[in-house]
Amino acid sequence: MRPDRVVYFLTHPDVLIDPAVPVPDWPLSPRGRTRMTHALALPWITRLGAIWSSTERKARDGAEILGAHLRLPFRTLATLGENDRSATGYLPRAAFEAMADLFFAHPQESVRGWERAIDAQRRIVGAVEAVIAGSQAQPGDIAIVAHGGVGALLLCHLHGVPIDRAYDQPANGGGNYFAFSTATRRLRHGWRTIDA
Repeated sequence: MRPDRVVYFLTHPDVLIDPAVPVPDWPLSPRGRTRMTHALALPWITRLGAIWSSTERKARDGAEILGAHLRLPFRTLATLGENDRSATGYLPRAAFEAMADLFFAHPQESVRGWERAIDAQRRIVGAVEAVIAGSQAQPGDIAIVAHGGVGALLLCHLHGVPIDRAYDQPANGGGNYFAFSTATRRLRHGWRTIDA
């Protein structure tokens, strides 16, 4: 029987938004770095044995903070990245929220060139399975630092429900997490903030 470990899927906290910089290259903002540092006090952090992140800068920044605290290296996986929005690039907040609504509402369509939600969901589920398989040599629980959109898609998959933005993370600038069992793939809990 496989040992039961917990996967903590974290979304990066607040980023330094710069319309002149490609979105995947945005770093954590000073507030985001502070919030990620506060997350180190969460009781489950000390149980981590493996840390992964997407290749996007903001996720790597978050994983680096975790890894430095625990003296653990972290690994990156491109398929943990956010849904591909390069067709539109940076969008002001109101326009982005409207696009995100369409992305979740029409999962089988590419809205203005964005990656389809069903494709992004298939990708993130496969990436998480690869992380679990790739972490077998490390004891302890697993942290994945990634993004809100794909996190919502993964959460829908774990709940066994159709894609719906109702499962998106709280609108608090990111910095949220949920947890599930590697033995059963069942949720331990839904979204919680790293500030709790």
